[in-house]
Amino acid sequence: MTDMNFEQARYNMIEQQIRPWNVLDQRVLDLLSEVPRENFVLPQYRNLALTDMELPIGHEQHMMAPRVEARVLQALNVQPHETVLEVGTGSGYLTALLAKLAKKVYSVEIIPELLQSAKTRLAEHKLDNVSLEAGDAARGWPLDAPYDVIAVTGSLPVLPDSFKDSLTIGGRLFAIVGDSPCMEALLVTRVGEHEWMTESLFEIDLPPLKNAVKPNRFTL
Repeated sequence: MTDMNFEQARYNMIEQQIRPWNVLDQRVLDLLSEVPRENFVLPQYRNLALTDMELPIGHEQHMMAPRVEARVLQALNVQPHETVLEVGTGSGYLTALLAKLAKKVYSVEIIPELLQSAKTRLAEHKLDNVSLEAGDAARGWPLDAPYDVIAVTGSLPVLPDSFKDSLTIGGRLFAIVGDSPCMEALLVTRVGEHEWMTESLFEIDLPPLKNAVKPNRFTL
C-alpha cells in the first residue's frame, strides 16, 4: 500500500467507520487524520491498520478497533491542561492520541516487550509528554495520582474502587466492565469527594486486562 492509499484509507476509516458510530468531535476526527495508525501495528498487519477490526499486537494482546478508540477519546474529552493515566500501553497508538490532547500521560504496561516497542514508536513521533511505566495496574495505579483522566484499555470483570478514587473532582474514567460476551463501556465522572456519576456508552466484548480483578462467585 502506498502513502497515497493510506491517506485514502484514513479518510474512509473516518467517514465510514468513525462518524457513523456517533464520533462527531472535530478535535478527535482531526487527531485521527494526523496520527498514522499504520505506524503502530505489527509490519504484517500494516495494510489492515485502518480497517474496522481488532489487530493482534503480540503476546496474546490486541488493539481496539479504530471506532472504539475514537469513542474513548470523545467520551474522555481530554483537555490541554490535564493529566492522564492509561492502563495498558499496548501498541502505543492510543497513548499517542492521548498525548496529543493532554499535558501529561502516564501509561502503564505489564508486558516488557510491548512497553519497549511502544517506547520506540512514541520516540519516533517525538512525543515527550509521555511517561511509560512497567507494572501491573489492573487494580489501580496510585503512584502518580490524582489523574484528570483514566483510560483502561482492557476489559475488567469488576471495576476496582481504586480507579475511581484516583480521579480528581471532575475527572473522568473510561472502562469496559463485565464478562464476555456482555460488557458495557462506562464513563465514570467524579462529581464530589465521595460521589461519582456513571454513564453507559455502548456494549462491547473485549479481552480482559491481565490480572484483572475477578468477582466473587458463590455456588450452592
